[in-house]
Amino acid sequence: MLKLYYAPGTCALASHIALAEAGAPYATERLDFKANQQNSPDYLKINPKGRVPTLLTDRGVLTETPAILAYIAQSFPQAKLAPLGDPFAFAKVQAFNAYLCATVHVAHAHKGRGYRWATEENSFADMKQMVPKTMAACFGLIERDMLQGPWVMGESYTICDPYLYTLTLWLAGDGVDTSTLPKVTAHRERMEQRSAVQKVLTDHKT
Repeated sequence: MLKLYYAPGTCALASHIALAEAGAPYATERLDFKANQQNSPDYLKINPKGRVPTLLTDRGVLTETPAILAYIAQSFPQAKLAPLGDPFAFAKVQAFNAYLCATVHVAHAHKGRGYRWATEENSFADMKQMVPKTMAACFGLIERDMLQGPWVMGESYTICDPYLYTLTLWLAGDGVDTSTLPKVTAHRERMEQRSAVQKVLTDHKT
């Protein structure tokens, strides 16, 4: 059985939803970030990065959301969470998820994780002030050029959808006016109608 380590309010929600959508047999362990449990010696033995998500498999540990999502899609092909038979289409899925991971998540992290890039307090404030602008720009690109609709890749639901949904949940806290993002907003509403999403959200309530 797979085991997912997660914490509420984090990108681990995407992997959790994907596991539920795939019908995978899995267990979960919730970490308390306020208690700094992600940096406990026991957890660092599992994931030295001190972050979530972490997925324990019968072959070892996986980290990083795009890798975990791809693993889930490939391990449970019957769920059809990615176009596994089409290398180009699968690469498009990977490209979208890589953008969320490498660009959008990093833009969001400047709000509360400025210490990863700077040491001066005024630098933290400057980075935080940029977050509404950078996140709006990221999601403006998604709205305009990347979200095909009704799902990210068009008519087929894929591992891109729980990932986009997860980061969309951060927009209000990042000061982004979602009224300018009708397609993204509709996608969020569509996601919240899915039974797997509703089930997983109960585990992520703070």
